[in-house]
This record gives sequence, structure tokens and C-alpha cells, in this order.
Amino acid sequence: MILDLSVAMGHSWFEIGKTARWGFVGAQLATIVRPPFQPSMFIKRTKPNPPPALRIVVVAPDLEIEDPNDDHARTQAERSRALRIGLLESGFNLIATLPADVFLADRISQLQPDLIIVDAESEARDALEHVVFATRDARRPIVLFTDDNDTTHVRDAVAVGVSAYIVDGLSSARIRPILDVAMARFEYEQRLRIERDDARSALQERTVIDRAKALLMERQGLSEKDAFTKLRKTAMDKGLKIGEVAQRMLDMADLLG
Repeated sequence: MILDLSVAMGHSWFEIGKTARWGFVGAQLATIVRPPFQPSMFIKRTKPNPPPALRIVVVAPDLEIEDPNDDHARTQAERSRALRIGLLESGFNLIATLPADVFLADRISQLQPDLIIVDAESEARDALEHVVFATRDARRPIVLFTDDNDTTHVRDAVAVGVSAYIVDGLSSARIRPILDVAMARFEYEQRLRIERDDARSALQERTVIDRAKALLMERQGLSEKDAFTKLRKTAMDKGLKIGEVAQRMLDMADLLG
């Protein structure tokens, strides 16, 4: 005979059945409520890294005051110091402060700054000439802060590459907006400059190809279509551009007369 332990321990079949039913329902609810396993729940989410701060070089006169009674030199030194503090407070990376001398080009080439600030007063034009000469091979945005109210040089400054010409506007609250606008304007002008150069190169290449086609038509009696086909085939065989083949052909024609 099989002995039912549950009955033997004093539990009725009704109590046992009720417990079993509630246990079955509880298991179903647990199955329904339990969220599905997602590996992403255990992955630590990280915020994207902020863009690196602009690397800035300030071109300014020496801050040393030789004559303690020179109010002009003291004012200029305080102004330059306020500019540097404002740059640091705005989150910029001030990598160097350089004098406007004959070594400026080499120092800028070594430091490779993202932006150059010229902090000058009455000698703004001379300092700007040094900066423009130093950036002639690798253009960079240039911002000029000056107390000189003579604005007759503004057009010349913009023409040589100054992105912002700020007269008597040096304050910590204005530094970031000024530099942001200067960077945006420089990038826009760079795009325009690249598009202009590309269009000029394309026009020059088209002119060279037309001259080469005319030479083939004259000396080999080809039609314009056949002359262009011959240039294109030669370019494909040599792994060159059509413009390069056309220029080489013109150079050889000039050499042979």
C-alpha cells in the first residue's frame, strides 16, 4: 500500500489542492512579471567625450613693467592679464604667449595652435604683420583685440586674414562668443576658398585639354571626339589624369617645336 505523507501528516486533500493551485498561479504570475534578460542592462553607459578645447596662442607685448610710474605700461599689462584669465575661465587651452618678433613664425609652426589672438594697442598694425607673415603657409583664424580707435586699418586687416577685429571690447563675458564667431567665419571662408581653388583648377585643366585636343586635330587630322578619345585612352594606359597627359603633350610639343 502506498502511504500519502501529506495525508498522514494531517493535511486534507482540499488544503493540499488549494496550496497547489495557488503555487501554480504564483509561478505563472512570476513568469509574466519577470522582465526579459537584457545584456545591455549590465553595460555601463558612458557619456560622449566633449570636444577638445581650442589651443590658443596669444601674441602680446611683454608684461614686465620697467618703470613703475608708467601708467600706460601698467594698463597694458593688466589688460593682457585679463585676457589670459578670461581665456582660461572660458575653458580654452592657452598654450603660449609669444612676442611679435622675427621668431614668431617658427614658434607658431612648432606649437600648431587652432587660433591666434593678437593683443595689441597702438602697435596693432606691426604685430598683425608679424602674425600674417607667420601664418602665410598654414592659415589660421586670427582675432585682434586692440584699444586703438583708429579703424582705418580694419579693411586691410580683414583682407589679410583677420577673422575678428575687436576695438575696446575685452571682457571675460565676451571672449567665448567672439572666438566662436571668429572660428565659424574662418571655417566658412576656408570652404569658399577651397571651392574657388577647385573651380579654378578645373577651368585650367579644361583649357589644357582643349589645347591638347586642338594640337591632335591639327597634327594628326583627328576629329574633336577622336582626339579626346585618344587622350582618355592614353591616360587610362598610363594611370594618369587626362589633364596630366594633356599637359605633358603640350610640354613635349613646345620642346620639339
